Formats: sequence, C-alpha cells, structure tokens
Amino acid sequence: MFGEQILVDTLSQPAITDKHGDRWQYHPRSDRHSKASCLGMLFDLMVSCAVLRDHVADGKVAFGINHEIVDFKQNRKKNLDLVICTPRASNRKTKSRTLADLVSHYGITLSVDAQTSLAALPVMHEAPVGDVLVALEAKACMTAHIKAQPRLYDELNSSHLTVHGSSSEALAAGLVVINYSETFASPGRAGYCPRCGHRVAPVNPHKQPNDGEGVRDKVMQLPRRTKADEDGFDALAIVAIDCNNDGSPVALMPSPPAPPPGDIFNYAQCVSRLSSLFASRFPRR
Repeated sequence: MFGEQILVDTLSQPAITDKHGDRWQYHPRSDRHSKASCLGMLFDLMVSCAVLRDHVADGKVAFGINHEIVDFKQNRKKNLDLVICTPRASNRKTKSRTLADLVSHYGITLSVDAQTSLAALPVMHEAPVGDVLVALEAKACMTAHIKAQPRLYDELNSSHLTVHGSSSEALAAGLVVINYSETFASPGRAGYCPRCGHRVAPVNPHKQPNDGEGVRDKVMQLPRRTKADEDGFDALAIVAIDCNNDGSPVALMPSPPAPPPGDIFNYAQCVSRLSSLFASRFPRR
C-alpha cells in the first residue's frame, strides 16, 4: 500500500502559498490534503483490484474530480472529492487528464517505488461522469479537535447519505486524517508580530492522545453498511499522523493510536474491503 506514505510525504512539503506569500504544509482553505488522500487510495485500489484494472484498460471506467452528485430522494447536492465512474456514453473515447497528470497537477509526492508501480498500471483518464461506481471522500482534523467533531461528523455523514440517495449500488468510501501532534501552527490565525514586524502563526497546543482519540471515537460512530439497502459507508479508514505544520517532516503514527492491522478502520483493511466489494458488485461494465 502506498497511500498513507504518499499523504505524509506530500504534506511534508510546504507547497501551499497563501495570499500573504506564506508557505504552508497544510491550510484549511486548500484541498491539497484531501486530493493526496483520495488519489493515494485510488492508486492503491488500482493496484489491489484486478477487475478495476481490467475495466480501466478497456476504457469502461474513468474518474471524476469534485463531482456534484444529487440525492434523488432528498434532492440535496454535494461535491465529492473523487469518484470512479463510467464515462458518459458520448465521451467514452475522449482523452483527458490521467491519474499521473493529477499527481503532477496537485504536487503529490511519490516514492521511486510508487512511481514505478503507477507507470505499470493501465492509464486511467478523467471523464465526464456517467454512473458513479465508487465515491471517495477525505476529511482531516488537524487542530481544534473538540470543536471540529460535530462538523466533521455531519460532513461525512451527509456524504454517504447523498451517494446512496443517488444510487444504492454505488460504493461510498471515507478517509479521515487525524493529527496527533503535540502542537500545530495555525495558518488561519497568522498575523504580524508588533515587535518584529514579521508574520507569525500562533501555535495551538494539543492534549494528546486525548484530543485525537476524541475525534477517532466520533468517526467510529459513523454508520456503516453491509448491504445495498442500508445506510452507511461501505468502507471507512482512519489515518493517524504527526503534523506540526511548521516545516518539519510529517510522519505516520504507529498503532496505537493508528488502527492496527486487521482493524476495520485500518487503511489497508479499508482498501482491501473496497477492492473486494468493487469486484463483486461490478464484475462487468
């Protein structure tokens, strides 16, 4: 699996420039972290699922970015980070951006092994969305953990409800990044220091592991489903990281606090489950 390492390697690079010219590893107004999470999971799903690779090679399956999906039942709308889909009939042969193009576009950092593995996969193209087969939604809680819990839960819960309100056959997958760092430089509160005249970001202290575990417990309350006529996520992963947002390298946390191998919220377990569900639900397109 490459996705988790892709995420922390990407976040380790201060590649987000705000309106003041300050550079950040993470910024709440940027979706770079969610794109790195979703592209990493799509990459791992391609590696893990032979059925998906066959569909991609045949041009029957593509991906969509920031796709607006409409819940047929409630008529609510939501933009999804990334979807695996069938291209619209009139666009099946249209060539557009590829998965590799998006890696470059969003500044995603790949190891040499990951680059080699990506090059060996069938080329997956972006296309106008026909039927949504898999919807990927990624969220991150980096600081202010207690305050963030209600919003995080509501946004994730509305994701699977909207996906399955549009199509009960579609698979809804979620990935939640939880920051377990002791401190975090908050870009949203950066300002000029009256003493030195330079811009500085206040450092938020965290009470770890309690802050991270509170978010983890809230995410674990999200509904999950095992049948197409139920509500809930089909697959859900929690990724625990250590990110101070001060230019220092970002690292994956060991387990605990990260879900251990075999746990239903473990990243590799999530990808494996999603791969099996895709192969059984969409064997032919």
